[in-house]
Amino acid sequence: MRPRKFTTEKIIIKLREAEVLISQGMDADEASRQIGVSRQTFYRWRKEFGGMRVDQARRLKILQKENLRLKHIVADKELDIQILKETLSLESKNF
Repeated sequence: MRPRKFTTEKIIIKLREAEVLISQGMDADEASRQIGVSRQTFYRWRKEFGGMRVDQARRLKILQKENLRLKHIVADKELDIQILKETLSLESKNF
């Protein structure tokens, strides 16, 4: 995966800049070009971060990382459980 060009804080600042331009009568396509991103990126950012403050976005990213970490832990535990079940099944067949 390609490293991000913009941090969450910069994304929110860019979105605010675009919203100001749009409120001044510029269309979204031109505003996205003005802030230096594609139209698709602008809409994706607006969907993900629209209306957020910087501190809220930081908190969201922290929670997303924690969620991913916990999902990995659960997956590892599920794998351990499967291995134990298969081991017990094999041992019971040998008796």
